[in-house]
This record gives sequence, structure tokens and C-alpha cells, in this order.
Amino acid sequence: MNLLENSLYKEDIEYILGKELPWEKIKGKSFLISGATGLIGSCLIDALTCFEEREKSGIKIYAIGRSKEKIANRFNPDIVTAIEQDVNKPFMDEIKSVKADYVLHLASNTHPMQYSTDPIGTIMTNLIGLNNMLEISTDAERFMFASSVEIYGENRGDVDRFDESYLGYIDCNTVRAGYPEGKRAGESLCQSYIKQKGMDIVIPRLSRTYGPTMLWSDTKAISQFIKKGVDGEDIVLKSEGTQLFSYSYVADAVTGLLYVLLLGENGGAYNIADEASDIALKDLAAIIADYAGKKVIFELPDATEAAGYSKATKAILDSAKLKALGWSAGYDMKKGLERTIDILKAN
Repeated sequence: MNLLENSLYKEDIEYILGKELPWEKIKGKSFLISGATGLIGSCLIDALTCFEEREKSGIKIYAIGRSKEKIANRFNPDIVTAIEQDVNKPFMDEIKSVKADYVLHLASNTHPMQYSTDPIGTIMTNLIGLNNMLEISTDAERFMFASSVEIYGENRGDVDRFDESYLGYIDCNTVRAGYPEGKRAGESLCQSYIKQKGMDIVIPRLSRTYGPTMLWSDTKAISQFIKKGVDGEDIVLKSEGTQLFSYSYVADAVTGLLYVLLLGENGGAYNIADEASDIALKDLAAIIADYAGKKVIFELPDATEAAGYSKATKAILDSAKLKALGWSAGYDMKKGLERTIDILKAN
């Protein structure tokens, strides 16, 4: 079943399109989006596609991914043009010729197994890949770089929540550091392009995001838990589960991106998170286990898995800056998790 044929997922798209946003700003515009088939990129493109199917304003979406066939099979070809490209490699003329109004760099290695097995690619997507995207976007109306909660590093114990000015400790001499340090350097690169080339750039900082558009290869803890819940198996927790993090259901993450894209200020960074989705890992696992009628079991990770895990024990985001733009979340943790499992089971 195509996700857009699923009634619950269609409700998610309606929820996104029902937000009080200046939708007139995107009518007839063109979008260039990397990471098009990822967790967040695919949901965003679904929402933009559904908007265009209704409004018929002339929106065009150029979707970048590593598989042209996968993109073409996933989205409406009348609206979405598939472009096969590794963003870390020199760009083909097909991409260089695109004159997009909005450019969104969403591509990134985003889960532990990728961090430990492809640490070079993890860093370079947020440096070389980002630079490649910026270089062809100097005339764009606005550029977006999707950053992460990981840029805050470890909580030094001096604050309860991270606001956009906080910077915690990161040990850069580890393989795992490639992701947060890459995002930090990427944000700095964006500020350099604003200063030197006069670009308009916004930076959403995503909390840990989940939802029915997740890739089945995703090795994040929450994704592993969800897969077990879908398959009706016990939830395997590879730690004591005391880590306290902020999460976002993908539909809320996408609305956050849209608020930042359409209402954020040039150069601004914005946390995307909501207090109703702040939860300890063991409690998150328990919600899924209870819904699946199973139990939580504890198991030690192997060396490769452990190398990709975050050492942070508390990463709770302050989203007051985004909420000041009018954003609010619609899904708490329990609702989002149960919804994700239901949609994935049906598909």
C-alpha cells in the first residue's frame, strides 16, 4: 500500500496542510530538496505534493536522492522530478541547471550504524554536501539547513533545557563525534554564506524524530523499538534506559520546518520539540511494549553498535523561539508511537 492511501497518514498530511501558515508564499514556487526519500524529506514532499494537487499553482519539486528509481516510484512525477545524485560528489549539470526558489538540505546520515560504519560520509554530507548545495543556491529566495539536537553536545548540568544559545561538551576525538561536529561546522558554514554571499538561510534544529516514513534500515533506538512493536516482538533495550530526550513525530517535525522556512529570520536557528514528547528511553520502550502486548528486555550492544551510540544522558530542547512564530505540536509521545505502529502494520 502506498503511504498516501493509508487513512491515518492522510490525516497527518491534512494536519500539516491545516496549519495557519502563509501558504501563499509557496504557490508557484520551485523546491530543491536533498534527502528526498528520508524520514522527514518524504513526509515534507508528500505534504507539498498534496498542496499542489489541490491548488494547482505550479509548484515544482526537484528531489535529490541516491536512487532515481526510488524517488520516481515514491512521488507524483507530474510534480516531483527525480534527480539521482550523491551530494558529496561533484554535481551533475541536471542539478546545476535548477533555479529553485527554496532549497532544503535534508540529506544526512542519521542513525548509529551509519555513524560507526560510514564516519567519513557522516561528516562530509554536512560539509561537502552542504557546500555543494549552497554553491548552486546563491540566488535562491531562501536556503534551509536541517541541523540537529546533537549540536548541543552533553548537558553540563547547568541548564534543564537547551535553548538556541547553549553549547555543551563534545569529545571530537571519537568516531561518533562526526555527526554533531559536522552539524556544528555546517551551521557555521551557513553563517559564512550569509555574510560573504548575502544568502538568506534558516536553520531548524530537529529533535529525535520518528514516524511512519522511517527507513526500515534505521538503527536508532526508537526505530528499533518501533520495528519490534510492528513485528509483535519484545522490545530490546541496550542500556538502562535512563537517557532523557526530546522527540518529535514526523508530522510535527515537518510543520516545524515549514514555520522556520516561511516565518523564521535570516540566520536564525530554531529548536523543533515539544514538552509532551520529552521522555526517558525506558518509558518510551514501555509504551511500545504495552501497545504491542509484549515486554521490555535488556541486552548489551555489540562493539559496532556501541561506537555509534550517543553518550548524552539528557537532551531536552527549549522550543519557545519556534512557538513564538506560532508553531505548536499536535502529537504527544503515546499518540505518535501508536500511530506510527498502526500505519506501518497496515503497510
